[in-house]
Amino acid sequence: MMRRLLKLAVCVVPAVFFAGCATQKAPYDYTAFKAAKPRSILVLPPLNNSPEVKATNSVYAQVTYPLAEAGYYVLPVALVGETFKQNGLTNAADIHAVDISKLGDIFGADAALYVTISNYGASYTVVNSVVVVSVNAKLVDIKTGTVLWTGAASASNNEGGNNGGGGLVGALVAAAVKQIINSVSDTSHPVAGVANSRLLSAGQANGILYGPRSENYLKQ
Repeated sequence: MMRRLLKLAVCVVPAVFFAGCATQKAPYDYTAFKAAKPRSILVLPPLNNSPEVKATNSVYAQVTYPLAEAGYYVLPVALVGETFKQNGLTNAADIHAVDISKLGDIFGADAALYVTISNYGASYTVVNSVVVVSVNAKLVDIKTGTVLWTGAASASNNEGGNNGGGGLVGALVAAAVKQIINSVSDTSHPVAGVANSRLLSAGQANGILYGPRSENYLKQ
């Protein structure tokens, strides 16, 4: 019996080991990023794939800080938005479709950041109401059109879990009240700030590299 168990363990342990290794992400290839050495970034108005109309402005208003902290010069989003408006472009999808060489002619930045919002707002489940913001982005070299980096991040206002007491009835009432609060007030806005920070802060695994204004320039 013992011999059988040992044989089973010999078979199972390698399988578990390799399964664990398979879940690890491969290191991001920064070759193109390091070669381009972008100093200034043009952030385009985010493309909103969520049903919440406030999502674009909320996410867009909070992209500058983490990029500036990472060491890049970021073109002021208000100025960028007004420039597009003056050229008859007010829809994010139309702006994302503009030829990248044209963006270089207008703004003169080294790279353009394309942000997409896949989730924004509160969702109601049986015993909870949770605000979730999910964003992804790609950084593109304006001169060559080469994708320098891609990333994705998500944040929630319920990351600590919902372990309150009161039984099922109490949980249902609490969830209903929380949904009303989440819907009436813009609780998604600060969550969007957290998602942006996770997406665009330098110094994290597979994240954006530090910019030229940082003492950690081009480091991960």
